[in-house]
Amino acid sequence: MLKVVILAAAQGNLLDTDTPRPLLQLGGRAIIDYVVDWARAFAAPADILVVVGQRRDDVIAHLGPEYPYVAQEQQLGTGHALLQTRPLLAGYDGDLLVLYGDTPLFRLSSLRGLANLHRQTQASLTLFGCHTQIDLPYGRIIRQNGAIRAVVEASEADAAQLGIRELNLGAYMARASDLFAALDGAKSGKLALTAAVRTLAEQGKRVECYRTLDEDEVLGINSLADLQQAEVILQKRALRPRRLEEENVIHFGTGGWRAIIAEGFTFHNVRRLSQALANRLIRAGQQAEGVVIGGDRRFLSSDAAAAAAEVMAGNGVHARLIAEPSPTPLITFATAVTPARYGLAFTASHNPPEWNGLKVFGGDGALLLDEETAALEAEANALTQEQIIKIELPIALAAGQVEYCDEMNAYVDSILAQVDTAAIRQAGLRVMLDPMFGVGEAAMDIVLTSARCRVSSIHGRHDPLFGGRSPAPDLEALGQLRQEMREGHYDLGLATDGDADRIAVVDERGEYIPMNDLLLLIYWYLHEVRGQKGAVVRNLATTHMLDRLARQFGEPCIEVPVGFKHIVNAMLAHDAILGCESSGGLTIKGHILGKDGVLSSALIVEMLAKTRERLSTLPGRHYERVGRMYSVERNLPATPEMRVQFPRLLSERPAAVLAGMPVLRLDFMDGFNFHLPDDQWVLIRFSGTEPILRIYSEGNSRAEALALADAAQALLPL
Repeated sequence: MLKVVILAAAQGNLLDTDTPRPLLQLGGRAIIDYVVDWARAFAAPADILVVVGQRRDDVIAHLGPEYPYVAQEQQLGTGHALLQTRPLLAGYDGDLLVLYGDTPLFRLSSLRGLANLHRQTQASLTLFGCHTQIDLPYGRIIRQNGAIRAVVEASEADAAQLGIRELNLGAYMARASDLFAALDGAKSGKLALTAAVRTLAEQGKRVECYRTLDEDEVLGINSLADLQQAEVILQKRALRPRRLEEENVIHFGTGGWRAIIAEGFTFHNVRRLSQALANRLIRAGQQAEGVVIGGDRRFLSSDAAAAAAEVMAGNGVHARLIAEPSPTPLITFATAVTPARYGLAFTASHNPPEWNGLKVFGGDGALLLDEETAALEAEANALTQEQIIKIELPIALAAGQVEYCDEMNAYVDSILAQVDTAAIRQAGLRVMLDPMFGVGEAAMDIVLTSARCRVSSIHGRHDPLFGGRSPAPDLEALGQLRQEMREGHYDLGLATDGDADRIAVVDERGEYIPMNDLLLLIYWYLHEVRGQKGAVVRNLATTHMLDRLARQFGEPCIEVPVGFKHIVNAMLAHDAILGCESSGGLTIKGHILGKDGVLSSALIVEMLAKTRERLSTLPGRHYERVGRMYSVERNLPATPEMRVQFPRLLSERPAAVLAGMPVLRLDFMDGFNFHLPDDQWVLIRFSGTEPILRIYSEGNSRAEALALADAAQALLPL
């Protein structure tokens, strides 16, 4: 049994305001909100006592009526404040967790460590402390022969005591009867809670100290500078990947929810997300339309899909479960052509093998927008194990609440309907595929062999480790495909990422074709050869050669943030014929509302068949038309410190010149986008799916692109 006391009577004296210190804003919340979150992890609201003081009505109004409140009429110290709770704790002899209402930077895991040490050692009192070289005005922990004998406040310490580096941070676990008895003898005058430490030690009672290893936890809010530093610390933590895992938090990025397997990607979180989706369907009365569920070849994708189906069935939601590992675009297609209200694709796309995740599509097959995923993750994160409803898959299958489905033929037919198979048959092209141990091979092979291409493959077997690297179709990963192209005399080499929604292309000489160059060809082909008129949509990390070509066509080129959901949204708004990104994803008007590596591959094959040109020579014609631009992309490990410091640094010292070029405009639509003369640009942004900072640059020569990337990197606080 455990009760919690929050000491929240501190006055507001930091910002020349009488606002109670616990109600000062930090990270968009009141300081005390963080403390209450910890308290609720240990006790129910009725067992969380809040000591209030000046402006008590404001604190009570903020927290609400569900907590017992006790007033400290005079500011006579923390020990005196705790004694005010004694009438409400009459007869209670269990453990008491004491927290301060103005210490928002502790970690929940540290407080759990404090509680565990207290219980395991059967101590009368356990302090929360640290060893630090930071000079702080905190109490020093005095030891004798290793045992804690007292805590001396910094204001009362002599020079030798101030040299002690073991500090008291201000959270306690104590046996209630021992703590109150230790404070009883000093009720008059100002009484610090730490006075109990000396009394208990003199009585021979056991006093312990749980020490944090994280110096960011030591900061209390005693000044405006402290408040500003706390803001930085909270931002760092929010951006540290393992923090989400420690707190069991689900967070959606630009491409869905992704997390490390067994850390953040757990069956508990899969079920919580599924329950949140089921709840939304129940509220809308759409259980019968239900969901489509599938996954790729990653470790646990199939098991996670089954777990999601069990939750849907338990909530009376109809689930169509795709029976075999499938490309994400196939799941997108299946969601759009059935009555389903949501599609669930378990995949981490191109992330390393230790990751998995979930992409959630609306009934039209488009990824959910930011406001929808924010609401979904909030509801899922609030769910407990007891609130999840599920039924075993065999029972759900027997009852028809879950049914297996196979959408491969319908999906392949939709691809074939989008391309000129007759032209491809006449060309007799030889194609080499590299699905990178992912799910792209089967669909790609069916589509291309149906069009009478001669198809060979590498890396087609199931390997959840993806050959020991990320299944990302970039130049570094395509060595074997390039070698096979040179030795096998193929017309085209195609690679897809782990879930087959992105591609990379190698020409007949075994040379990698940059995706930006390929997108220029595809837009030209759709507009001029196919005769499809309309805009092109690109994200802001994609080539401005598209802008130049669109201007020649008299069409708009629409720029959007990174994330294919933004591309699809803009395509619909502007009736665009192509939506694309430099990382290898694209779709065309009339196809699914998501990127599709299978369609992309078929479209490139059709382009070669109808133009009767080699891929090695085709780009040159268009460089003459719009001018060649060169792209550079760099990926750097993104520390939380970089994510916090760089925006502040840039706002304090904005760059007016990069690599000798004037910055015409800096926009913040997604990261930091520097616009330079003659369509040249630099983008610095933090990945929404990986702990990576990306630098993109594009110049009118390779030297200019490299110089711009170097200049951008020089801005970073490395």
